Amino acid sequence: MSEPIPILDLTAQYATVREEIEAATLRVLGSGRYVLGAEVEAFEAEMADYLGAAHAVSCASGTDALHLAVRALDIGPGDQVLVPAFTFAAPAEAVALTGAEPVFVDVDPETFLIDVQHCRNALTPKVRAVIAVHLFGRPAPIDALREVLGDQVAIIEDCAQSFGSEIDGQRVGTLGAIGCFSFFPSKNLGACGDGGALATRDAELAQRLRALRNHGSTELYRYDHLGINSRLDELQAAILRIKLAHIDDWNRKRQNIAEQYQELLQGFASCRLPELVPGHVWHQYTLTTSKRDALIAQLQADRIDCRVYYPHPLHQQPAYARWAPEHPLPAVERLCAECLSLPMFPELKPEQMQRIQDSFARAEV
Repeated sequence: MSEPIPILDLTAQYATVREEIEAATLRVLGSGRYVLGAEVEAFEAEMADYLGAAHAVSCASGTDALHLAVRALDIGPGDQVLVPAFTFAAPAEAVALTGAEPVFVDVDPETFLIDVQHCRNALTPKVRAVIAVHLFGRPAPIDALREVLGDQVAIIEDCAQSFGSEIDGQRVGTLGAIGCFSFFPSKNLGACGDGGALATRDAELAQRLRALRNHGSTELYRYDHLGINSRLDELQAAILRIKLAHIDDWNRKRQNIAEQYQELLQGFASCRLPELVPGHVWHQYTLTTSKRDALIAQLQADRIDCRVYYPHPLHQQPAYARWAPEHPLPAVERLCAECLSLPMFPELKPEQMQRIQDSFARAEV
């Protein structure tokens, strides 16, 4: 029987950097400093340099990064933030926890990214920001959003799935007011635990973010803001420093795998494949198909993992019912019914991809 093909193989990645990670782990354990120490400081500097950002501020998770970004922009009760309804829950959660209103908008059915025209239609005097999600590693239309929304609406970039992605040579996370990153283990740049960070060109915003992530403290036992405890630990920072040196190579391998998928799967009539575009770093390879259930059943029978990201629109989730829009979001609702993500990780082998193509053929899609 063939070995299963996982949606993601973190053990394969670990094997490539094992010695470096183990040495770094022992170095941190021997230091006696485990929170907000030299490793965190070094990682923030290296991350900022990689992105081309003036400032990088680490925190405990990508969700915290989004929440801290909304807080840092003084958004709260009475304010609105535009959020795409086809994404993970974190952007809407981050907004709602401040007391502001998440305004759910549709996405472009071809790109899966936030629909600029729908943002224009949703614009009110209460809208303070938009969370532009660079979904599955593809950059969102930042320039078009800025042109439509104007300077009064801040652009918060959700870069959780897009570390290293870029638009015209500029890294995502540096295009808006604040970029928010997740280092959850499954991300392109993933820790061995949880973690997050924010990037900004604004020194005042960076200072505020550093305080908010550390109980609102600007100096020991002085609290100028109502903050939270959201600090990246030294172990994760040390591991991320090692992985950061490999991210471009890993992203290039993801791009090569996406190109191979395009060649292998282009003949299946019921499947619409994602577009190959510059700057895409392929956190997920996600297609749509009108025969999703049959395809999933065949892939599972062939011991090939696949996932539906995301099966339920955010605006139809019970937690967000009070903010459900008056009108349907047809693109989001269709994508949730038809999208399917295939195995995607830098170490995916050609013979594994051939098995995936063979499974598609057996599914007769």
